[in-house]
Amino acid sequence: MEAAQDKVNAEGGSNLWLTGHSLGAAIAMLAGKTMAKAGKFLEAFLFNPPYISLPVDQILKDTKVTEGLRILGTAIKFLIAVTDNHKKQRKGIGNEDTFAAISGWIPCLFVNQKDPTCSGYIGHFEHRKKLENSGAGHLARSTSHVSLTNYALSEIKGVEASEPLHRLPSANLNVNLSPSRDFLRAHELRQWWRHDQNLKCRVYEYK
Repeated sequence: MEAAQDKVNAEGGSNLWLTGHSLGAAIAMLAGKTMAKAGKFLEAFLFNPPYISLPVDQILKDTKVTEGLRILGTAIKFLIAVTDNHKKQRKGIGNEDTFAAISGWIPCLFVNQKDPTCSGYIGHFEHRKKLENSGAGHLARSTSHVSLTNYALSEIKGVEASEPLHRLPSANLNVNLSPSRDFLRAHELRQWWRHDQNLKCRVYEYK
């Protein structure tokens, strides 16, 4: 991160792009979030970035069951968020909304609907949009930064939950809907060079 900071200081944020594929995309995302917290929003193009969660859309084919699980997950996340806020208040720690602070950073995510590594971004942002459209915008905002996987691991280890890397407030989501023969084809980088892709693009902004 120090190298990225030094480069931004030397060249200026408007002259730099962040990019990466798979693990490289995760590293670029971390750099982008770090810079965004310092008020520097860099252009970012992240290909098949890992989403740390069970790929429920891949495991369960029933959309009603999947949506029901997402609603249940949202309710649990809300309880976690409320509990976390109370803990901070007791400790006298300010409840700074760092998620909102970096919401102006809108990285371009390129994900394949058949790639379990990154397809979780699709369900995450679509579910959040449904909550907002149904009048539950506050619920969507208060739970967007919570990761059940991170929380479970922190409870097992007995340490405070760290900020989940894969949670983003805003994104320009580009989904490849073209058929893929297997996971390797859905995850490969060269799929994004094809000119006959069936792409679905949408910008999600944190409000």
